[in-house]
Amino acid sequence: MKLVIDILEERISTAMAAVAGVEVCAAIVRPAADLKFGDYQVNGVMALAKKIKTNPRKLAEEVVDKLDLGDICEQPEVAGPGFINLRLKPDFLAEKLLEINEDADRLAVKKADKPKTIVVDFSSPNIAKQMHVGHLRSTIIGDAICRMLEFLGHKVIRQNHIGDWGTQFGRAFLAMWHISMGRDHKKLYYRGELALLRGRAKDNAGLASLCESLCRQHVDDWRADSNQQLGDGEKVFWPFVQRLLSGEEHVELREIEAAYQYVTKLEETAVGMGLLTPTRERAPETGEWREKLIPYEQLSRRVTAMLQEGGEDNEQEQAVWQYLIKKTMGECNEVYRLLVVTLDDRHVRGESAYNKELPGVVDELSEKGFAKESDGAVCVFPAGFKNKDGEALPFIIQKSDGAYLYATTDLAAVRYRVNELKADVILYVTDSRQKMHFEMLFAVARMAGWASDNVELTHVMFGSILGEDGTPLKTRSGENVKLKELLKEAVERAEAVVEEKNPELPDDKKAEIANAVGIGAVKYADYSNNRTSDYVFSFDKMLAMEGNTAPYMQYAYARIKSIERKAQGRDVDIETELASLKELSLTEPAEVDLAKHIIRYGEAIASTAGDYRPNYLTSYLYELAQKFSTFYTSCPVLIAEPEKRPTRLLLCDLTARTIRHGLSDLLGIGVVEQM
Repeated sequence: MKLVIDILEERISTAMAAVAGVEVCAAIVRPAADLKFGDYQVNGVMALAKKIKTNPRKLAEEVVDKLDLGDICEQPEVAGPGFINLRLKPDFLAEKLLEINEDADRLAVKKADKPKTIVVDFSSPNIAKQMHVGHLRSTIIGDAICRMLEFLGHKVIRQNHIGDWGTQFGRAFLAMWHISMGRDHKKLYYRGELALLRGRAKDNAGLASLCESLCRQHVDDWRADSNQQLGDGEKVFWPFVQRLLSGEEHVELREIEAAYQYVTKLEETAVGMGLLTPTRERAPETGEWREKLIPYEQLSRRVTAMLQEGGEDNEQEQAVWQYLIKKTMGECNEVYRLLVVTLDDRHVRGESAYNKELPGVVDELSEKGFAKESDGAVCVFPAGFKNKDGEALPFIIQKSDGAYLYATTDLAAVRYRVNELKADVILYVTDSRQKMHFEMLFAVARMAGWASDNVELTHVMFGSILGEDGTPLKTRSGENVKLKELLKEAVERAEAVVEEKNPELPDDKKAEIANAVGIGAVKYADYSNNRTSDYVFSFDKMLAMEGNTAPYMQYAYARIKSIERKAQGRDVDIETELASLKELSLTEPAEVDLAKHIIRYGEAIASTAGDYRPNYLTSYLYELAQKFSTFYTSCPVLIAEPEKRPTRLLLCDLTARTIRHGLSDLLGIGVVEQM
């Protein structure tokens, strides 16, 4: 079904062009802000009048005289300085409702005339870390965008650009090494030592002594873990890894993350202390392993370099890297299932996938004259980006030590997505703090010719989730809130609500409702906020049964479904009455008002997908539920007169189907038939 707003736009624009004697006009049809003036308002006449130098109200009257909208609207009305107000006819509404009823799968929402290939980059967790609340918005907003674009007929390619390369791997590897040593000593010392490192942050002397002691312990363990050759890890570490790979031993991701935090804190604290730690290298003259001392804070970078070099000597690094990716994504997939998002292992393409392409990215930019050396680093200076002193800002693509950065990987990803995936549109769903990075990334990609002007590059940015104190949401200890724990608490709170309201329900039904309500409440609360704004996280507000919340919407759906159950007790065969329905009788104001809103579902989806803002859809659904409530209060359904009941049953059915489709299919929020 073609959108009503598009039909009106087309016809009115044609009439305006004919009256003004010009080729192209824009009617600029918008939903009326105040329904007492009509359903739609035409705003383009005044701009046209200014262009052709005529009186706007007179021009509006001439356009109305030229219009042929008798099959859609009542007689158009000219208002104010040149607005045209339009009110839909009940007969037209009835015709559209029947069209929707005949299209069970799509609710008469038309697919895009020109489908595009759209790459959506979202979620992007990091290796060896649990997903935390900071991943929520990217994951669910990205998922909603994908669902809507696919529904509109576009080819959507999901890209989960995980952080699985760079210095963070070296730290994750060392975390695994510390876990193996801790288990061998039967003391997970890194947990207590992490607390000590944090506690002595202002005690310089005590901190130096602690770091020296920890470094000495590390050195002793490394040297002792040798069997055939220096530092081969054959006594403790490698057997530990093999037991993990075989499933004989197990380690939780939260334990890996705790050890990772210890490694990070110790390295950061040791900077400038002159502490040395041994690693190994092959003597060029003999090929034998020999000890090499490096600054302790450089150890993780050394491990990362060993992974990136590849080869037979780095079997342990390769094995641990693959294990950590599998372990991390296994936990992420569990969170994705809880959130009901459409991401899985097929969509993972991490930073490591572009590693071999990075030298070519730098070389090509240098050859084209865009990349220059600055203080030892290789940088691109895209036009229009300056610091507060007016100096050009660098987009660094290679550090002075030869290391590549996120910027380099992101450029390689743009090139891959355009050349290999044939993307017409690339969307990056990340927080607003990365605004400058993506603006510069897009500028450099276009400079290099890797993304033409025909390719849309868009940063779909979002604000932060705040605690009730107005600061980013954290635990009491200052840690990021783990997403899995947050979702678990949401379900537990929903269980308490279900138990209070319907204690007589079977346990399995209570669990089903609690899961749908708890997870749905978290997601809907996020969606219903403008994505570019920060919002305060509140379980009490999001689980409320009143207001624009998931529980309210889920209850609205369940309330309509209860009508079907009641109909069975009154010998009303809804299916039979609706199957033979060929004409509708829309006479009551509440019927007409609800019908008008139902037929605008396609408009809501179009505006939501066009601006990548899920709150447009939640606003539509909430208003739909409110209009249904008004209708249900003023228009009896099951006890209505025989000539009115089929129309009202259809309004109930289409409302339920629309709510279900919007919540479940487009937003990934479960609905239940009883609450």
